[in-house]
Amino acid sequence: MPISMSNKFLSGKIIDQGYYKAFIPNEINRKWEIDDMSVITLLSQADRHLGRLDMYSEYVNIDLYISMHIAKEATQSSRIEGTQTHVEEVFLAKDEISAEKRDDWEEVQNYIQAMNEAVLQLHRLPFSSRLIKKAHKILLSGVRGQNRLPGEFRTSQNWVGGASINDAVFVPPPASEVGRLISDIEKFAHSEEHLLPDLLKIALIHYQFETIHPFLDGNGRVGRLMITLYLISKGILKRPILYLSDFFEKNKSLYYDNLMRVRTHNDINQWFKFFLTGVIETAKNGVKTFDNILQIQKSLDDLLKPLGSRSGDARLVINELFSIPIINAAKVEKVVGKSAVSAYKLISEMEDLGILKEITGGQRRKMYMFEEYVKLFK
Repeated sequence: MPISMSNKFLSGKIIDQGYYKAFIPNEINRKWEIDDMSVITLLSQADRHLGRLDMYSEYVNIDLYISMHIAKEATQSSRIEGTQTHVEEVFLAKDEISAEKRDDWEEVQNYIQAMNEAVLQLHRLPFSSRLIKKAHKILLSGVRGQNRLPGEFRTSQNWVGGASINDAVFVPPPASEVGRLISDIEKFAHSEEHLLPDLLKIALIHYQFETIHPFLDGNGRVGRLMITLYLISKGILKRPILYLSDFFEKNKSLYYDNLMRVRTHNDINQWFKFFLTGVIETAKNGVKTFDNILQIQKSLDDLLKPLGSRSGDARLVINELFSIPIINAAKVEKVVGKSAVSAYKLISEMEDLGILKEITGGQRRKMYMFEEYVKLFK
């Protein structure tokens, strides 16, 4: 029998485990019916805005800007978990990060590596638990949580919130249920029998994954990473340019409340509305960012005219900055293929034009930032 989104949906059941109670979600690989017009309306808007965003993959050199998109996602997704790395710090070397911020910086670097590797793996692997485990292993490698079974589903009970399981905000299903429930997610993701619009499908998968909480650590970050991977795997996005972590971080209380409301009130429609609103807002912001990038490029063409013959070298540096917006004199020297003296002169001229801003304040090992560009991702 089809499961209606409104009055027939049952999220799962609470089971008594002795000194605590755990929640076991119902399987999602089944037939669904959408019967809420507000969900359908938001779905139509989300598809339209996502299509507009993906269009940029056709006529803009997306690869030039992709590192900034991933850097923003990594910092925002990690920020939800409490880290405090800023997007521009992502591009600094480890020894340029203060000791008290280094652990956070390393977690963000792992997230970037996990995303990049998972996107590459999609050419060889389907959207699957194997892919997710590989990403999780990278995510926890050498950082806080490295002793909590990186790349492996948990074999013990975990909980969300609270100092102990007895005062937890939420207790996921017992470890013995994880394999069955993750297998159900995989079947649902690839099912051609139980059709559902892909945006609703990944919304449901994300909710279910966070409810299962299959890892001892890193579930939130992996669950958010899965959204982008799913959209790429289905061909909805050509490149990883939509990330919901910024929306979730800005609406953190609503994010957690709406996930919990599915479990406590069987209110899947409210979760769908929140998720689709996030897709719409994020896609709109993405389009605006690309429009602003194009405006920056246009204004730079006029700005560089006074440099005359050196404008070619400046453009080489700017192309490098669109990919990695932090640079030093040695890198400029390498990019333009000229002497250190020429590199320093070019940096000085680009500072005068307001393109570069010195950010270290030191006399040696100075670093410069493409400030106008970085501001687009803050």
